[in-house]
Amino acid sequence: MVLLLWLIIGVFVVFQYHRESGYKTRLMQDQLSAITNRVIYYYERDLDLNQFINFIGQFYDGSIFDELKISVYDSNGDLLYNLGEAIPLDAVNTIPSNNDSGMIKHADDKSLFYLTSTQSNDGQINVLTAMPYTISIYDAIAFDPRMWIVIGVLVLVVTVVAYYSTRLLTRNITLLQAFARRASRGETFKDIDRFSHDELGDISREIIKLYREKQSAMLASEREHSIAIHAIEEKARIKRQLTNNINHELKTPIGVIRGYIDTILDDPDMDSDARTHFLRRTQQNVERLCSLLNDVSTITRLDESGKNIPVSKVDMHDLLYSIENDVIASHIAPNMTFSFDLPFDCSVVGNESLLNGMLMNLIKNASIHSHGTEMGFKLVSESAKYYTFAFYDNGTGVADTHLSHLFERFYRIDSGRSRKVGGTGLGLPIVKNTIQSLGGSISVHNRSTGGLEFVFTLIKWNASVQRTQRQSGSTKK
Repeated sequence: MVLLLWLIIGVFVVFQYHRESGYKTRLMQDQLSAITNRVIYYYERDLDLNQFINFIGQFYDGSIFDELKISVYDSNGDLLYNLGEAIPLDAVNTIPSNNDSGMIKHADDKSLFYLTSTQSNDGQINVLTAMPYTISIYDAIAFDPRMWIVIGVLVLVVTVVAYYSTRLLTRNITLLQAFARRASRGETFKDIDRFSHDELGDISREIIKLYREKQSAMLASEREHSIAIHAIEEKARIKRQLTNNINHELKTPIGVIRGYIDTILDDPDMDSDARTHFLRRTQQNVERLCSLLNDVSTITRLDESGKNIPVSKVDMHDLLYSIENDVIASHIAPNMTFSFDLPFDCSVVGNESLLNGMLMNLIKNASIHSHGTEMGFKLVSESAKYYTFAFYDNGTGVADTHLSHLFERFYRIDSGRSRKVGGTGLGLPIVKNTIQSLGGSISVHNRSTGGLEFVFTLIKWNASVQRTQRQSGSTKK
């Protein structure tokens, strides 16, 4: 772009130089022709030519025409009047017919700026006018030096303007090139705001936006893939861990049962009291084995069914009333009292069987491990969507280091004692999985007055029905 502009300026300068030089040359030539015509004018009116020629010499003295030459010849070729050095009469014959530059040479090989020959109307005189090519003449017809300054400034301005304008015009291309290089290396591109607000800039921003959206989608896909793989691996790990734990937990009651049976079979003469003792211990371990298998079945069903568990309206007041009677009748917590505090109209979205099992697990856990005398169930608060409940006891609680592990499968604070009293290690994990499968959440903490408190949420039935009705209405619309 700069070279093209320089070429245009150069062509303009050459053209202007020749135009101005030719214009100045013609002005001087017109001036000299006017002097010649004036001499003819004086001659035709019988005026004193000598006086007029002397006047011309005095008039141009000290000017660029200071060396003006005028020679007047008669018809015989004799010199009549002269100003300056005489011009040979035959000098006119040396002027080329196509000369229009004003630069000529006469027979004596002296450079003249201009030479003209004009005859009077009667043909009696011939007036020759000439100007030698002096420094004054050269300066007069030369290009104005100040124009070179103007041209230099113009070239500089054009160069700067062309440089910055082309940078501006090509900035989008340059930025796109930088973006392509960074994109090929997987690097980030942060100069999107530098694109100009024109068509190419808008297209460039759209390209980068699409690229970023694609990158985000790819990263999201990679994250989802990684999460999915992690979930699969975690599920496989949990299954392996569950299998190993189940195997470990089954070995103890099965081994005990086998030992008691072998003892009874090996001693047919065993007294009835000992035999009854061994059979009761065998029965206890069979019951423990059945409880373990029931818990494994429950937690497996919760893991596999997840959100597909059938739900219905469950009245928590009625459910807790039934559980209170079952606790009293079954003597599963002989050393503790159970109470509940719920309003009559307290319905949740749940599965009555799972909720019953979940609450019985909490009651058994408190009976076995809390060493307290009281346990209870109450409504803590409610929101537009959830009821918040709490199950508590007044026992000894647990150390804070164990709180975060209570919902882990087969986790026991005191493994030996837990097995002795019959715990399977799956009661609290079943509680957590049940609550989460029904759309709630659960946490546990030590009470300030002693004992543990399990706080969990369940979805209100009214909120669920209203949401379902709204979704149904939206679908119909």
